[in-house]
Amino acid sequence: MRIIHTSDWHLGQHFLGKSRAAEHAAFMQWLLEQIQRYHVDALIVAGDIFDTGTPPSYARSLYNQFMVDIQKTSCQMIVLGGNHDSVATLGESQQLLKFLNVTVVPGVAEALAEHVVVIETNNQPSAIVCALPYMRPRDLVLSQADESSHDKQHKLANEIAQKYQQCFALAQQKNAQYEHRLPIIATGHLTTVGASTSESVRDIYIGSLDAFNANLFPQADYIALGHIHRPQKIAKTEHIRYSGSPIPLSFDELNGQKSVYLVEFDQAKLVQVDALPVPRFQAMASLKGNLAEIESQLAQFALADVSDEPQQTTWLSIEVAQQEYISDLQNKISELTQGLPVEILQLKRRRKTYNPSATQQENETLSELSVEEVFQRRLAKEDFSGEDLQHKKQRINQLFVQVVDKVNQQLMATEDKQ
Repeated sequence: MRIIHTSDWHLGQHFLGKSRAAEHAAFMQWLLEQIQRYHVDALIVAGDIFDTGTPPSYARSLYNQFMVDIQKTSCQMIVLGGNHDSVATLGESQQLLKFLNVTVVPGVAEALAEHVVVIETNNQPSAIVCALPYMRPRDLVLSQADESSHDKQHKLANEIAQKYQQCFALAQQKNAQYEHRLPIIATGHLTTVGASTSESVRDIYIGSLDAFNANLFPQADYIALGHIHRPQKIAKTEHIRYSGSPIPLSFDELNGQKSVYLVEFDQAKLVQVDALPVPRFQAMASLKGNLAEIESQLAQFALADVSDEPQQTTWLSIEVAQQEYISDLQNKISELTQGLPVEILQLKRRRKTYNPSATQQENETLSELSVEEVFQRRLAKEDFSGEDLQHKKQRINQLFVQVVDKVNQQLMATEDKQ
């Protein structure tokens, strides 16, 4: 029995002014080919199918079309809600998709028995899934007056662990009904201790839980995780893994190979996990150095452009390390890239660590900074020493993330209408 474990598609992502629609469409076509090639019995998407709770219409169309296209295979599909997903948005087509052999689990509010999903191969049960999505703190715990940050973290972690154990117990009960034991697969969308994150990963338990201890997971045969965008094993195990996102969602994700996991079971035993490398559907590059070094790195694009074949435009992030202030940096970089098959999406200087006592700071313009960087610069000027003030700082960061996300959703909705 084989499954493919993937997550964090982020359909509808607005990446520095660019749509990822073409990349996502190409990925979905590639994924369908892998499902057919390896005779995959089930596809598990472990959260963040969409980038926002109000995805643009083209993102919904991609999602719906994939549900239609996967019907050409005999592959069952299980979609879990993530922290970027709206429970209401995923839930609106939940009942309809059941008729297409697609199980959608938007949130954890339903009865736990509904989270136990049976995978079938040739109309015979072949695996049981504890299909748990992102668990929002408000669905699990109530804040109490005078609770410390440590108490809140401990309480939330215990509630999450309890949900896993309860769902696993139900799966074991169902397993006892069959003549032969079936493998039990658990899912999750959260941060675990020791996971390696990237710039595009958003903290989801700010102020209440830093990371979930992998030792609190149930004794499932495989645990398919989402939320972290880099593929990786957790706690040095073979069976607890993040599949990562299928396309780079930020420039700092370019160094690692994107993949999905092909997971194979023999009866109830996990026998093999293979990473299937996802092709790069959009050329991207991150260049760093002083102006001379940047010019040298750009030369590779000039050499690539001499062929007769049409050259795909490469999206660039350029970080210039220059001691002296360059007033017309953008113009200089534009001159260096003139005529090259590249498009600059991000241009910034390498900055020194902020020092409140420093009398000299490198001059910067707002165009070189992200919204998050501007906010963090301002926050760095405040004194948050002490545990109570640290908690306030976390809360300020949480509110800022929520405001930025709401503004981005409003912008996306406006663009979609236009």
